[in-house]
Amino acid sequence: MSAPAEVQAALVQRLDDALPQTQCTRCGYPDCRRYAEAMAAGTAPIDRCPPGGAEGVRRLAALTGQPVVPLNPEVGHEGPFGVAVIDETWCIGCTLCLKACPTDAIVGTHKRMHTVIEAYCTGCELCLPVCPVDCIQMEITTPGRSGWQAWSAEQAQTARQRYRARQQRLQRQEQEDHERRLRKAQAKLADLAQHSRHTDAQLLERKRALVQAAIAKARMLRRSPDR
Repeated sequence: MSAPAEVQAALVQRLDDALPQTQCTRCGYPDCRRYAEAMAAGTAPIDRCPPGGAEGVRRLAALTGQPVVPLNPEVGHEGPFGVAVIDETWCIGCTLCLKACPTDAIVGTHKRMHTVIEAYCTGCELCLPVCPVDCIQMEITTPGRSGWQAWSAEQAQTARQRYRARQQRLQRQEQEDHERRLRKAQAKLADLAQHSRHTDAQLLERKRALVQAAIAKARMLRRSPDR
């Protein structure tokens, strides 16, 4: 790795450490790390993190050498932290909030009521818009305190660890699903005539070629470094 790349990577890490790791996406990026990378690259301003608030902007300004500016109101406003609370009498067990939660702070199963583990909730509010019955509300937990006055470095680290663990789990599940589909396709190819309604030899051969092409594409995607 070249020296400039090392310097860039170090800056990304410091910027990421200066973010509260709520993974709320209010900055316009998929997660805190992507926002840090964009700031390090000079393609994102330092005023787009409402959970970090004014103190967060000051920390980012010190790291980037940019002047301190007010938080951009277009992405939200600084305020106290809160946790999501599910009204279990109205919860229908749709699991949409489980899929939206970036830190796996919601537990439950299909058609069973869900609940929030308060210690792991970052107050990102991503679960609110996906709930079809509006049974999730935010409860303020830090009245009178906001930004880094209401959120500790320990909480940020826990949130980051849980977010990364979730991402790894999702990637592992995706890979397992991919492997399962590939094995199914290979089994079908091995006995194509048995699995097909067609008896015409030319049609079967054409279908075989299509299945082989699909398998080859799936294998190529599996080997891709971007996956």
